[in-house]
Amino acid sequence: MLSGQLYRDSCPELIAERRRAQSLVDRFNACPEDERHGVLAELFGHIGDGSWVMPRLQVDYGTQISVGANSFLNYDAILMDCAPITIGDDVSIGPRAQLLTALHPIEDHELRRQRFETAAPITIGDNVWLGGGVIVCAGVTLGADTVIGAGSVVTRDIPAKVLAAGSPCRVIRDL
Repeated sequence: MLSGQLYRDSCPELIAERRRAQSLVDRFNACPEDERHGVLAELFGHIGDGSWVMPRLQVDYGTQISVGANSFLNYDAILMDCAPITIGDDVSIGPRAQLLTALHPIEDHELRRQRFETAAPITIGDNVWLGGGVIVCAGVTLGADTVIGAGSVVTRDIPAKVLAAGSPCRVIRDL
């Protein structure tokens, strides 16, 4: 899965890892604010100092998620971490954002029918702001100091220091 090769999510090892993650996510979503960072430290591969996440959070595995220092994920974040998700320092992610690393075969109907998939990482640079409802698709990198407008669907890399928005997301102007 992490190598970008075809896999099935029905593999017993992956099922066990998702169950572990779901247990921690359930704990996170139910616990008091002062206990959340500790649960995230168990769930995520890395959570930086001063970062915080609001509930409801949903993840696949958790261990493939790295969040830098002083970053914020607002309510209802969905982080499908079938591949690494790297969130830099000082990032702000609006409510109901989705970071989706999973990919399904497009041309090969039989592989899709058999539930094969692949995954590609998502990287978000330092000081990026994602507005509410932004969807970032698999394989995308967002450059530092960039702003992505609310409701955008990001299907390809966005450079540093730009304002981008739309579906599909495109650069509107330099910042």
